[in-house]
Amino acid sequence: MTNENPDLQASRIVILGGGPGGYEAALVARRLGADVTVVERQGLGGAAVLTDVVPSKTLIATADWMTIADRAADLGIRLPVDTAKAAHPAMRRHMVDLDAVNTRVMALAAAQSADIHARLEREGVRVLIGEGRLDGPSRVQVTLQEDAAEVSVDADVILLALGATPRVLPTAIPDGERILTWTQLYNLKELPERLIVVGSGVTGAEFAGAYNALGSDVVLVSSRDRVLPGEDADAAELIEGVFRSRGMTVMSRTRAEAAVRTDEGVEVTLADGRVVKGSHVLLAVGSIPSTAGIGLEEAGVRLTPSGHVQVDKVSRTSVRGIYAAGDCTGILPLASVAAMQGRVAMSHALGDAVSPIKLRTVAANIFTAPEIATVGYSEEKLKEQGSKYVTTTLPLARNPRAKMLGMRDGFVKLFAHPEASVVLGGVVVAPRASELIFPITLAVAHRLTVDDVAEAFTVYPSLSGSIAEVARMLHHRED
Repeated sequence: MTNENPDLQASRIVILGGGPGGYEAALVARRLGADVTVVERQGLGGAAVLTDVVPSKTLIATADWMTIADRAADLGIRLPVDTAKAAHPAMRRHMVDLDAVNTRVMALAAAQSADIHARLEREGVRVLIGEGRLDGPSRVQVTLQEDAAEVSVDADVILLALGATPRVLPTAIPDGERILTWTQLYNLKELPERLIVVGSGVTGAEFAGAYNALGSDVVLVSSRDRVLPGEDADAAELIEGVFRSRGMTVMSRTRAEAAVRTDEGVEVTLADGRVVKGSHVLLAVGSIPSTAGIGLEEAGVRLTPSGHVQVDKVSRTSVRGIYAAGDCTGILPLASVAAMQGRVAMSHALGDAVSPIKLRTVAANIFTAPEIATVGYSEEKLKEQGSKYVTTTLPLARNPRAKMLGMRDGFVKLFAHPEASVVLGGVVVAPRASELIFPITLAVAHRLTVDDVAEAFTVYPSLSGSIAEVARMLHHRED
């Protein structure tokens, strides 16, 4: 699909938001010859780099070292500290310097942001740090952060890459010290003695697992039957079992009603009247799009009841010349999806060839320990739409490489069409599942059959060998 106006290659593009959707779009637009201005309120990379993806995954990478140390005794390695004692939260707290950890986390985030800023400037992108808002459908007003000066920027095309902010409860207002959102965790100087995590979705599960590994006593409050309610049931059940085996308290089917600060820490009141006491509470109850108060509706941009920007499959909004990408659209809250939406938007706006986004081929990962990676159709979706499918699961513990590395928890699962044998989707639960999902992503994206996957060589021994083995188990013999 191409834009009906091929003269837009000389366009003035204004991008509101410098996160993955914004900066990736800016690079595409510059390559296509446009004049590009990016307006960002906090720093290039946006929340994904400064307060969300990069910091959280860096923290989790640090926590992974503690999880790896748990396997030391099984591998015949004697640590200076007795591993049985080190597994106790009180001992672990003495082993972790959270101030140093968070200093490193934020330094890496700042360095990544600076790299993005430098690259955009090298490519000729104008960067304005400040608050931007629409002044009609073809102009952006910017209040610069440096001196509060007002700058008006005319635009032929506007991209809204506004992101989202943590949702909070009116009865649990964050104070940045004891009652926290995930953007405020990096201000902590010491490891929470007892961390109550409210919310068992992706964010809640990731931070609960990380702080449990670092040595906090963690209580995970889930309003659903299990943690990670939107994920593959087998994967979620495995992760919840791992959490419990590592000493985490998981409180299912109960909702947090309020959180208040006390002299000793915090108290969280549950819907059934129980009160949970802790040193800190993390609110991980979702996000809200950053779309309010910046002139979107006045410019004619249609929003959903939840406040997200309505877009089509090439990122167009209801207003000609205005596009949107990323978390503000509510499509899929992934940096990879935001980046793809931004690239597609600019290609479409500037007359380049472009195909609509295919969400079926999006790979996603949850950075628990072990990780959960998925791509293609889920089993729940296949059942919901009445699709024919066959599935096979192979436990990771049977893999020779996994045995060598002391890995016990995890599996590989594939879904395939029973007659055509085309790979429909897959789930990998394993350390570094984010790396292992790629061959399944290729299979789904290019409609490969299980035989195509099975007949490709894998290294022996390797974790990826389990992917080929599962494919062989799904081989359909022709009669």
